[in-house]
Amino acid sequence: MSPKTSKSSKSSGARHRSGGWRQAMTPGRVTVLVLAVLTLIFIFENTQKTRIRLLIPEVTMPLWAALLATGIVGALFGAYFMGRRR
Repeated sequence: MSPKTSKSSKSSGARHRSGGWRQAMTPGRVTVLVLAVLTLIFIFENTQKTRIRLLIPEVTMPLWAALLATGIVGALFGAYFMGRRR
């Protein structure tokens, strides 16, 4: 092999390795990782049971599940009405 060939293959491998963390940790992935950690903290902090009255029946469920359900319902309504506005 010529010195020119071995040098170019060596530098391309070094370039690939040095950018590994930068390529793996994009702003979107960091945001998803932070949100996942915050979600786990939220769930572990709100594990106690709570009583919820749904029109007629009374339901006992973890507080995090009740808050998650109301958040999802609110997000769905918001997406629906924003879609109708356009």
